[in-house]
Amino acid sequence: MVSPNVPLVLASASPARLSTLLTAGVTPYVLVSDVDEDSVVAHAVTQYGELTPEDVALVLARAKCEAVADRLSGESCPEDAPVGALVLGCDSVLELDGELHGKPVDEAEATARWQRMRGSSGVLHTGHWLIDDREDSEGGTGATMGAVASTTVHFAKVSDQEIAAYVATGEPLRVAGGFTIDGLGGPFIAGLEGDHHNVVGISLPLLREMLGEINVSWFQLRS
Repeated sequence: MVSPNVPLVLASASPARLSTLLTAGVTPYVLVSDVDEDSVVAHAVTQYGELTPEDVALVLARAKCEAVADRLSGESCPEDAPVGALVLGCDSVLELDGELHGKPVDEAEATARWQRMRGSSGVLHTGHWLIDDREDSEGGTGATMGAVASTTVHFAKVSDQEIAAYVATGEPLRVAGGFTIDGLGGPFIAGLEGDHHNVVGISLPLLREMLGEINVSWFQLRS
């Protein structure tokens, strides 16, 4: 008996996350949240106290996932959105020497970041939050769950000239941590410890494990 396909809604504007899923054979419906990340983190700090980098990634992933799930069940739901889907939110942050880093705000910050990262290592944390909005008749569980994948990134000993040229492309300003492994920053990553998909922005092995918790196989997401 062939299991029915399960629709997936990706609550992220990241082209890299979408591309990773597409390459793995999954075509999600993309619906971007409009959460204020600074406000979400500030609220979480007032509730729970100081947050670790892993906590921040998970708090933001949850906020984005819940915002999109709420929209799907409300009056502002797009007409072409799937009904009764799984909703996935993700967020990535870089931990460097115990400090949290997101997207650089400008070229000066991106340059300073890279001057600090070169020849050293950091940990890229990606929070994943999954909500099962399927109907009971479709196998829905009503589950809402989160998990974090962490990958150690070893940065090459790049020169000031290489940093300046990379920053001038604008790419570091558009991504968490100020670097990519699947784009122009690839040559400056000396090695990884952990899931390389996670550095792109979504851990496929972790997502597979989360799906297993709600009795959905990976191939049920295959398009």
